Amino acid sequence: MAGTVNNRKQVVVVGAGIGGLTAAADLAVRGWRVTLVERHAQVGGKMRQLAVGPAQIAAGPTVLTLRDVFDDLFAQAGESLDEHVQLQPLDVLARHAWPDGSQLDLYADARRSAQAIAELAGPAEALGFEKFLSYARGIWQTVEGPFVRGQRPTPLSILRSHGLRAAPMLARIDSRRSMWQALGGFFADRRLRQLFGRYATYTGCSPFLAPATLNLVAWVEASGVWQVQGGIWNLAGALLGLMQRHGGVLRCGQGVARILTDGGRASGVELEDGEILRADAVVFGGDASALAEGLLGPAVSRAVAGVEPEGRSLSALTWCLHTQTSGFALHHHNVFFGPDYPEEFEAIFRRSELPETPTVYVCAQDRGEGQQPQGPERLLVLVNAPAVGDRRGGVPEAELRACQERTWRHLEALGLTLHADGAAVRTGPAEFEGLFPASGGALYGAANHSWSASLQRPGAQTQVPGLYLVGGTAHPGAGVPMAALSGRLAAQALAGD
Repeated sequence: MAGTVNNRKQVVVVGAGIGGLTAAADLAVRGWRVTLVERHAQVGGKMRQLAVGPAQIAAGPTVLTLRDVFDDLFAQAGESLDEHVQLQPLDVLARHAWPDGSQLDLYADARRSAQAIAELAGPAEALGFEKFLSYARGIWQTVEGPFVRGQRPTPLSILRSHGLRAAPMLARIDSRRSMWQALGGFFADRRLRQLFGRYATYTGCSPFLAPATLNLVAWVEASGVWQVQGGIWNLAGALLGLMQRHGGVLRCGQGVARILTDGGRASGVELEDGEILRADAVVFGGDASALAEGLLGPAVSRAVAGVEPEGRSLSALTWCLHTQTSGFALHHHNVFFGPDYPEEFEAIFRRSELPETPTVYVCAQDRGEGQQPQGPERLLVLVNAPAVGDRRGGVPEAELRACQERTWRHLEALGLTLHADGAAVRTGPAEFEGLFPASGGALYGAANHSWSASLQRPGAQTQVPGLYLVGGTAHPGAGVPMAALSGRLAAQALAGD
């Protein structure tokens, strides 16, 4: 059980995404009086659920890795995560398909993955996979402590903390090459470079622009992927419950108009209805650009630097479906690749267009280990899109419809038929901008398209004393466990301050 703060100081957490929920739970466990304010009707942020006909469908993150981030938080509170949410480890990490008719399953067991790769592309490529996994593990082991789980590092802090070891350490993380360049050293088969290059999109990046350091994602996923029983939003519910058991209060359906300051220090918030909530500190869990653009008031606009439109990460075009499928043996996670991977990212990042033949991710939420649905099933279908949700007109409706038609044809060409009689809800960059203001629809903050980009991402502490930042736009980055780590780092920084 964590120690408590004797004077029971008050903190307001703005935004109940995973970063905000984790910070709120952590601070409540530490003894702070926590008020969590969320403008939407449900908690979870991007980890949201949508009603589609009679079904509730996960409409955001679907991949859960690094469960120890959550295990550690509950253990700190003297509890077990398993008491509040059921996590099922997946044997098949993902099923992949290509236009040439080939398919490949990646497994939690690396030996089975190597065998599958050998059957797909030959023994040399299987050996390349084994070497690649060792390389990715080395990157992760190098960055996990000082970068990922530590307060925002800087080149100077790295030199101070690692001294003469800093130079070889920076060399090991392979930050000067692109992911795609590095993958070419392990795989001659373009399908495999495409498969492992796709991990760049987990952080909203292009594999042709992102530093090879992000190849660590392959090791993180190979270390374990979990399916949350009943829906991934139950993880958000577990965090909320932990906060409430330690006295935290949720104010749902209430937006924040501005963050208040007193003597240059954050001192509370004003709700949209005019109510004032005073606090000793404020934790902000929205897009960092919302602060920079003054959406929370001019007094905190200097807190962090915003992200210029050209520096944004990927957005997405998604469809939540409750429908019959046929023709392709779906697993829980499925990826249908397009024929021209470089062109897909040229369209998105260079021309701000929807790709002609996109890579399609399909999460079949009623499938997993031993699960085979009877009748209509819940699907999240996702393609990458440019973050232009705040541009005048956004993506024209005709282009959105045309992209859906191309996507459905592409899936059918690879064997999967989605029957038209099912209910569907579509979400695009403009809708994501509405949900997460100042993002332009970008789902991952700034794109890590340079070796130094991760060092430029804002940390928990901002330029306004008493104001802290959490979420996917803050250090250590996007993704469920990373956003949760940002919440823990903010709680740590706040308690230390």
